[in-house]
Amino acid sequence: MSVPKYDELMKPLLLAVQDGGIYKIKDVTATLAHQLNLSSEDMAEMLPSGRQTVFKNRVGWAKTYLKKAGLLDSPARATIVITEAGKKVVAENPKTIDAKYLERFPSFVEFKSIPVSTEDGGGNPTAEVSKDLTPDDQLEDAYKEINDSLASDLLTEVLKIPPYTFEKFVVDLLLKMGYGKADFGSHATVASGDDGIDGIIMEDKLGFSLIYMQSKEWAVDKVVGQPDIQSFVGAIAGKKGDGLFVTTARFSQKAKDYAHSHHIILIDGERLANLMIEYNFCVSTRKTFEIKAVDTDALAEYQDD
Repeated sequence: MSVPKYDELMKPLLLAVQDGGIYKIKDVTATLAHQLNLSSEDMAEMLPSGRQTVFKNRVGWAKTYLKKAGLLDSPARATIVITEAGKKVVAENPKTIDAKYLERFPSFVEFKSIPVSTEDGGGNPTAEVSKDLTPDDQLEDAYKEINDSLASDLLTEVLKIPPYTFEKFVVDLLLKMGYGKADFGSHATVASGDDGIDGIIMEDKLGFSLIYMQSKEWAVDKVVGQPDIQSFVGAIAGKKGDGLFVTTARFSQKAKDYAHSHHIILIDGERLANLMIEYNFCVSTRKTFEIKAVDTDALAEYQDD
């Protein structure tokens, strides 16, 4: 048989882990291949890019959609486990589980409102090519989809970093962005007794220009309010330098307004992930495409009479 489409793999994938155990995704992939009686030729079929097999890519997509709907979770890297919501779906035993079915779950609807790509790589299999878009537009949209997904996956991984290590992580990102140099003395302060300051960036060798940082690793659905920003402003009051508040969560509008009035720079989880991508911090380049156009000047010398 041919390799099933990604949505045809959703229900088999959910059923494969229905007992509640924690499974390695590679083991579940092998189990599905056996259950579906895929041939060696089916398993060897590659994506056009040649970077991954079609079957592995589609299993990855099925996993991504089920996770975004809250039916699967990843307790550790490269593992999956069924959630209580997933068990209820198994008990319900719908005829099919596809993107339309998953729209009954708010987290999936929210996920679909921002185009994304699977953490295992590849383009969005459900993205319909609009006839109103030029090929360049489609390419730009695909690029955004992949980066949106990458940002989401990065934030998930960042949340696994221990709190004190997160402080160093943020300082290292700022260094990568060009704010200070390691030999200037940029550092993360100790976790205890830091008086509300988690990191200091020295932008010049003698320390005339400083950035005081507070970093808070909170769940992405938490909203950081004005009181948190006020406390940070109090912590750096009287110090010569600028303030930066970094969190994996979100800021309330009052927090943003207060920060703006006190010249405090805010970085929320979404912006943090996007900065990691922009400055190639904890990411690697998977593939590079060159978009070429006709060089009319170069051709002109051959076309002149």
